[in-house]
Amino acid sequence: MTIRSQRSSKRKTLGQGMMEYIIIVALIAVAAIGVYSMFGKTVRNQSAGLAKELSGNKADTAITNAGTSSTSAQTRADTTKGLAEYNKDNDAK
Repeated sequence: MTIRSQRSSKRKTLGQGMMEYIIIVALIAVAAIGVYSMFGKTVRNQSAGLAKELSGNKADTAITNAGTSSTSAQTRADTTKGLAEYNKDNDAK
């Protein structure tokens, strides 16, 4: 094997590893977007409640909203439907 072909082989191997890494990162990003779209409102309400409690205010409303949002997300997760209907539910809430 010549030196030139050895270098080319190393580049291909490194390029393959990088491509696999990019695919894995993309899959993780898609999963994170899906989880956030399902539970995003719940997380926002919990963060708002935490911020209110840290500032010394009562966060009863934010905690109630977080519970309502999580129940709604669970209901949407339990029903089987197409992606178009799922997005309608997310846009309405």
